[in-house]
Amino acid sequence: MAMQAGDIVEDFTLQNQDGETVSLSDFKNSPVVLFFYPRADTPGCTIEACGFRDTFEKLKAAGAVVLGISRDDVKAQKKFQTKYSLPYMLLADPEMELINRYDLVQPKNMYGKIVKGVKRTTYIISADKGEGQKLLHIYPDVKPAGHAEEVLELLKKAK
Repeated sequence: MAMQAGDIVEDFTLQNQDGETVSLSDFKNSPVVLFFYPRADTPGCTIEACGFRDTFEKLKAAGAVVLGISRDDVKAQKKFQTKYSLPYMLLADPEMELINRYDLVQPKNMYGKIVKGVKRTTYIISADKGEGQKLLHIYPDVKPAGHAEEVLELLKKAK
């Protein structure tokens, strides 16, 4: 069953671009912007990641933590982060454990051919106010350009 706004978000643990272990619960005192992208250093993913980079200080000022997740390994995430000076953590999910838990492997149309891939999706998760980290909002069909600003506006309204 798909998650819905108001659901408690189950904790998870992955490695970041530096090989450090990171859990969702590490950020229980802040809202979390959890954005899933198909593949590091591809055109749409670069637009989306750089949008979060360019909006990062405003997102941070709104109290949010930004985490990008893809099926890339730690090494690819580090290369992507360095190449584009991304100021937030990128989490590696090469076994697609979390991607599958969130049911994000979906049919996609790639140049007229249907293939399975990771669906670009963003989850906004609340700070834990004693009852767990709750899902505030899902962006299920993200368009990379302008998405970070859209997320920032939602966080401002939620404050």
